[in-house]
Amino acid sequence: MTSDDLPIGRRVARWRVRRSMTQQMLADRLRRSKSWVDKVERGVRALDRYSVIQELAHVLRVDPEVLLGQQRSTPASTPDGVDDIRTALARYDTPQSPEQTDELRRQVAYAWLSYQHAHYGQLVRVLPGLLDAAQAAQTPELLVQAYRITSSLLVKLGEADLAWLAADRAMSAASDDPILVATAAISVGQALRAQDRDHLALSALLPAANRVLPPSSHSGDQEVCGTFGDQTTPKPLDHRGRGDRRVQGDRRDWAVGGTLLVQAALAAAGCGDSRRADELTERAAGIAASLRGYDDTHRTNFGPIAVELARVLVAAQRGDAAEALRRHSTIMRREGWRRLPAEYRGAYLVDVARAYLQVGDLRGAARALVDADSIAPAEVRCRPLARTVIADVARARPAPAGVARLATLVGLTR
Repeated sequence: MTSDDLPIGRRVARWRVRRSMTQQMLADRLRRSKSWVDKVERGVRALDRYSVIQELAHVLRVDPEVLLGQQRSTPASTPDGVDDIRTALARYDTPQSPEQTDELRRQVAYAWLSYQHAHYGQLVRVLPGLLDAAQAAQTPELLVQAYRITSSLLVKLGEADLAWLAADRAMSAASDDPILVATAAISVGQALRAQDRDHLALSALLPAANRVLPPSSHSGDQEVCGTFGDQTTPKPLDHRGRGDRRVQGDRRDWAVGGTLLVQAALAAAGCGDSRRADELTERAAGIAASLRGYDDTHRTNFGPIAVELARVLVAAQRGDAAEALRRHSTIMRREGWRRLPAEYRGAYLVDVARAYLQVGDLRGAARALVDADSIAPAEVRCRPLARTVIADVARARPAPAGVARLATLVGLTR
């Protein structure tokens, strides 16, 4: 019997095992009983509602069509080579070598550039060799960066478990360097969020942010799992009396801290804690207002626009799609938007397409997807999340202009 011939319940069971979940874990994430999952997998309970299949597919991190047996489990446009990255991460006996640091630094910079331009197919081919070189050289800064790039790419490709492994390796490589630990925590938080473990992400992100930000910017926010107390909206940090050298030297650290706050806000929104999410974005806004022209050596892309994008996503996650889209329309007119990397803009537009779907605006969702494809094609054609959004829009009859073409490009059938 081929995988296409399997009953849908058997497919659910196979993907559950592949994602290292027990029946109880799957039931908890679906907010259903273990008995319900068991009956689905044994074929006793029929899965005849597409919305339920979509919910299962979201938790199992596959396309709904995979569970329906309508296409291969690996998207046609997903870059080959993830197994090579897995193999590189599984090597523990890489001999140390006198790798030229300057050459390795150039390779890392090239990998970052490929990621920011959303050249994911190219990056998949480069990363196994880069990981081997970084592991052999054992230079903490470059090793952390190599693992961060790897984790970020794997999140894009729907390999959240493997992304978490790479992020954890980055944290280990950071050792006791505070800023390297903070940058590694960004990847840890992103990987945990991709696994729908927002509470754990929040627990990792907030302490890391507080360690690198000035104490005055996080008063009242010492307890990760508690309430914020009487925190007021933060003002731009006052640099007077610190000296220009101190201000310049701290900016890169603050940008990392601000990025951690943005990620923490998104994690809080994922936990359903809208109040905390809003307070964290306000904190991040205060940090962003204090930064002007810093050298973004840690590739955070942090600044006022990044905070505004986070506000849009937080509003969408709490179900206020109208507010999210109102903010979105304002952001599109700002100059800072065009200066963000292609990867950042493309990923954001895919999320905006989901917000348009919340309000039933299929044309708006289609425009966002087409714009994302024009900015960063791999964001739309390689990511399982984007493929799900395309499928949702393409089911309309007739499908909005441009989406039918995207559906064909990514191998979806209507």
